Amino acid sequence: MLPLSRLGALLPLPLLIVAAAVRTSPAAEPPVLLAPVKASAVEGSVVKIFSTSRYPDPYKPWTKQGPRDSTGTGVIIEGRRILTNAHVVLYASQVQVQANQSGDKIRATVESIAQGIDLAVLKLEDESFFDNRPPLPRATKLPAVKDSVMVYGFPAGGTTLSITKGIVSRIEFAGYGMSTAGLRIQIDAAINPGNSGGPAVDGDKMIGLAFSRLGGGDNIGYIIPCEEVELFLADVRDGKYDGKPAMWDSLQTFENAALRPFLKAPKGIDGMIVTETDSSDPNYPLKPWDIITEIGGVRVDNEGMVRVGDLRVRFQYIIQRAARDGRVPLKICRDGVERAIELPVTARRSMLIPDLDGAYPSYFVYGPLVFSAATQQFLGGLNNNSWAALAAIGNPLAVRRADRPAFPDEALVVVASPFFPHKLSQDYSPAQSRVVSRINNTEIKNLAHLVATLRDLKDEFVVLDFVGRRLENLVFPRKEMLAATEDILTDNGVRSQGSTDMMAVWNERKN
Repeated sequence: MLPLSRLGALLPLPLLIVAAAVRTSPAAEPPVLLAPVKASAVEGSVVKIFSTSRYPDPYKPWTKQGPRDSTGTGVIIEGRRILTNAHVVLYASQVQVQANQSGDKIRATVESIAQGIDLAVLKLEDESFFDNRPPLPRATKLPAVKDSVMVYGFPAGGTTLSITKGIVSRIEFAGYGMSTAGLRIQIDAAINPGNSGGPAVDGDKMIGLAFSRLGGGDNIGYIIPCEEVELFLADVRDGKYDGKPAMWDSLQTFENAALRPFLKAPKGIDGMIVTETDSSDPNYPLKPWDIITEIGGVRVDNEGMVRVGDLRVRFQYIIQRAARDGRVPLKICRDGVERAIELPVTARRSMLIPDLDGAYPSYFVYGPLVFSAATQQFLGGLNNNSWAALAAIGNPLAVRRADRPAFPDEALVVVASPFFPHKLSQDYSPAQSRVVSRINNTEIKNLAHLVATLRDLKDEFVVLDFVGRRLENLVFPRKEMLAATEDILTDNGVRSQGSTDMMAVWNERKN
């Protein structure tokens, strides 16, 4: 898949957004005039969402961050449900919904959520709320550039419903996050914190859902088009979110003049060059230096773009339309000959350092040490100086951050926190962010394996080795570590020695 620097990445509304590179801008022309919007019908379908969230603390995995109160917007959809953004209700311990011009708040629960595409569905405890509030119809096709759009929501600066007006400025296929890309509509109607999850309306139908704005830009906001909404709703129909199919191979453009004679590609062959395949399986249908010329029956140009109606978008967009049963039809040019293949595509890429994806981190406390599995959230809190230091010593957090696991169940185990104060760790240098390599010469595969190794250890001393150069080893008297753990937990207000899954391993003692 193209790197995020090529796709562009966006963050939720409360955060600043990174700008994506732009090749062209729409010409300045008068907006298309639309029939008057039936304001009362739309306004009756828009709701305000109140949420209280407790995010994980990757550096204190035994606890959670303090509660955060926030507000957002939602829209009523079919099935007596409410559609909103995932970031509005992510890690929410309490969610309430309030209708426009109403003083009552109704308790809600998150039925389905997809962080990658930033969508979520809520259910209400009292479904009589929907008796006089119909769902807002959704458009069945994309709007055109320069079409008028009105955005409804409850942004900061007031408590009542806000309506802003603008036009569709651009439609593209771009990155939403670390591993998800999709269609994205840019509009110039004002979008601010609190608008998240509110409908963007063309005529009397929703064309998308507001989800972000460009930090530092003027009147640059983004909505998730209904095409992406429909994919999400179809996916969660069975009660779980599987994700969007994607290819994960590394590619480059076919623009440089030297590439054509080097690859012996005949005139008329255009596409994207495979530089590295994501699978080492010898039966994998793609090989390095293959040129992807067609996907799902649509020709790919030398910049990796395809024509879909009036749109020119990145060719990965076709995957979500053409994939069937985990495969997508491609045409490739290899050794100067074009041929058809079926490429396997998956919604998720197995990662050595995974995303928490809405869960809380697993952890285990042993004496003054806190161990946890490395996650993308743990990496997200490191600053530039930390990255430089980790890379210099060969820490896998820096040098393997985008790797697949090298073997089944491989996961990095990190020292998540500074040592708890205790004489056992006296005079050792800080070990936070180090990755455990061995315990008493046993290679550690993952956090559960570390806990089981400590559980079954009978040696007088516990010896910890770490991955990297010029790192000191830690040696502790085993019985003293076991004896000190309970006091350390009590002194530091830690309720449990480990997360539920790790305590199940610890208590599974061998006979």
